[in-house]
Amino acid sequence: MQKLGVIVNTQKPRAAAVLERLASLAAETGIILQLAHDSHSLLAGLEPVESDADLMDTDAVMALGGDGTILATVRRLALTGKSLPPLLGLNIGSLGFMTSLTESDMRAALQCMREDNFQISERSLVSCEVTRGGTSVLGRHQGLNDVVVRNAATSRVVMLEVSIDGSLVTTYVCDGVIVSTPTGSTGYSLSADGPIVLPQTSVFVISVICPHTLSSRPLVVPDQSTVRIKVGGHEAGLRISIDGQDEHGLDVGDVVTIRRAAQRIRLLQLPEHDYFAVLRQKLGWSGSAVTRTS
Repeated sequence: MQKLGVIVNTQKPRAAAVLERLASLAAETGIILQLAHDSHSLLAGLEPVESDADLMDTDAVMALGGDGTILATVRRLALTGKSLPPLLGLNIGSLGFMTSLTESDMRAALQCMREDNFQISERSLVSCEVTRGGTSVLGRHQGLNDVVVRNAATSRVVMLEVSIDGSLVTTYVCDGVIVSTPTGSTGYSLSADGPIVLPQTSVFVISVICPHTLSSRPLVVPDQSTVRIKVGGHEAGLRISIDGQDEHGLDVGDVVTIRRAAQRIRLLQLPEHDYFAVLRQKLGWSGSAVTRTS
């Protein structure tokens, strides 16, 4: 690997300094940087590409920011319709679930690029569209984490009819429904008592937000399934969100259709990366507090 595309979260206070350091290390390592067009103001002397489509011709793309930057990067690259290049996430801050690289890892990451020495974690994307009276109203959207239908304006419950492959599951009276990928299982779904699913697992997790029943439990279904959520009665303010960043309003009778996307993403991680070590650190797992005595 010799050509690295770079997308930067320009809202991060240290973004310019980190990008400058990355450019210096890339020059030492022999890596050619291709900077996204909307990040050109951060570093003089590095010519940006004209469009995101140009980033698709790089050997890999690095997202500088946090997990939210990874999510935004995946969605904007997916809009090109092309096969997605491998993606690295460099966290400007604390360790992330997906942005596993830290600033101290930059030199090692660039060297691994030169040597083509990475772990590859292939992740599925979720695709959704909304139909109203049988007509598509929002187009097709893709995300890495999840699709969420929820009432964002009030605390009133909503009625959401969920079916899988044409078979009715039930009509939930709840605050909302989350359909997540394995990558998204450690996000919003986890907060709604969903399970942690290993990234390579080919499933969707369907979690209900604050259901008005004690018997509701998350569902884990094959990601070859088609999940449909039909909007029943609700107060104004029902929304659909993709990865918590791309939001649109919904009306009564709207149908949200969710499938696995055709595109996939390959996350590149350092050879010593340990998924369970990240879980232990991020979730504060420390084992038993009981000391065994003889």
